[in-house]
Amino acid sequence: MRIGVPKEIKVHEYRVGLTPAGVRDLVAAGHQVMVETKAGAGIGVEDHAYEVAGATIAKTAKEVFDGAELVVKVKEPQLAECKMLRAGQVLFTYLHLAADKAQAKALMASGVTAIAYETVTASNGSLPLLTPMSEVAGRMSVQVGATALQKAHGGSGVLLGGVPGVAPGKVVILGGGVSGTHAAEMAVGMQADVTVVDRSVSRLRELDVQFGGRVKTVFSTVGAIEELCLDADLVIGAVLVVGAAAPKLVTAAMVKKMKPGSVMVDIAIDQGGCFETSKPTSHTDHTYVTDGIIHYCVTNMPGAVPRTSTFALTNATLPYVRALADLGWEKALARDVGFARGLNVHAGAITHEAVARDLGLDFKPVNLG
Repeated sequence: MRIGVPKEIKVHEYRVGLTPAGVRDLVAAGHQVMVETKAGAGIGVEDHAYEVAGATIAKTAKEVFDGAELVVKVKEPQLAECKMLRAGQVLFTYLHLAADKAQAKALMASGVTAIAYETVTASNGSLPLLTPMSEVAGRMSVQVGATALQKAHGGSGVLLGGVPGVAPGKVVILGGGVSGTHAAEMAVGMQADVTVVDRSVSRLRELDVQFGGRVKTVFSTVGAIEELCLDADLVIGAVLVVGAAAPKLVTAAMVKKMKPGSVMVDIAIDQGGCFETSKPTSHTDHTYVTDGIIHYCVTNMPGAVPRTSTFALTNATLPYVRALADLGWEKALARDVGFARGLNVHAGAITHEAVARDLGLDFKPVNLG
């Protein structure tokens, strides 16, 4: 199969769809890989490394899109890229369509078959292609939150770890999944006062055991969230509903009552965000202030650490890319029901029920036999 890897064009997106090691594996299996020139520059990998791995280097994105049967990316295609997609072609990348109707309609118009990393599921119900980036975003959330709390960045001037004789900062993490757990690990490591909120009692029990009592656990209710947020220095939104828009757990009314200079980091912003006051930001202009509260809502957080992110992502996606290339998308999805859940768009229709519902579009399932 002819596989294409274009250079990412989203603002400050430095990751790339495949590493040279991934290319070498695919070429060894008999596939052809075309990589756009300088696609790996953001992770410190030159074109020559891809050539040594067996790829051909394309001069333009159009050359990649025109020549590829399977396009492997990282971030959702920008509208200019959607125009280069076509019927009969397969796109494999993060899509996050539930919060992006314009992209969904552009993909539908192209006729492409689009498979989203974030809705592929494993046999145990986990999200294997979302997990590595959730790990990165969770760890980053505390790092960026701690920086935003510094007075020079507009924050309240609180050091998360405190010092002897001075209480540590209070970190509230909404969601005890992958990103929330990794955020908790970082916050605990910084010696902050950490509380994790989740609606699963069994998950709260697991976190209590995992952290040995170093993390407080609270069952998620509207009242509990409000009480915790009003006393927090840093609130991290780490909730996820697979394929669907994130629930708005923190209302605008709550934000108005929070301590001035507090920080909110919305990891769920790719899915619309879990704070009512959230709006997408970028690595160029990453924060804004609403009612005295600093909001960090960058839609591609792991793009700030592209080398770590790209290698972690390729480790996870490569077996799926191999399956698509070896078998074709229909056979690959037919033999793996979890992989089939990644199918979001096909032949001009939305094929994922949660995405269709949140976008207010018709849902058209695909019969994979």
